[in-house]
Amino acid sequence: MANCDCEVALVSGPLGLTSPETTLGAGAIVEFLGNVRTLENGKPIEGIEYEAHREMAEYQLRKIAQEAAARFDLLMIKLHHCVGFVAVGETSLLLRVAAAHRGAAFEASRWAVDELKKRVPIWKSVRFQAGSAREKERSVPALA
Repeated sequence: MANCDCEVALVSGPLGLTSPETTLGAGAIVEFLGNVRTLENGKPIEGIEYEAHREMAEYQLRKIAQEAAARFDLLMIKLHHCVGFVAVGETSLLLRVAAAHRGAAFEASRWAVDELKKRVPIWKSVRFQAGSAREKERSVPALA
């Protein structure tokens, strides 16, 4: 692994999205933004509440970043995920990788997101819009 700049974080509140930095020697910088969609299973939502086991999530994010850097010979990887409420249209996941060649950057991006979904203890709870069918289902009292 070359000297890779690895940065991981769990962020409360909005991600501070910035333009990609220039990375010396990088022929490719690939950025993936995971945004909250307007629908969940066809029902309108307000957003998603993310919870995490903070220490374990940060540990796993760091491991994924380090493994990606070694596996794909990355020059830089930034992996940030939000915790707390993220409204529709906002970004909950930022992944930015830099590599000498585009193939490695694209492959590393796909691999890192797949590994994050498998290994990082972050849970989501969808907040449906008031009055939606799903919201009405939740408001029905449980029968004893």
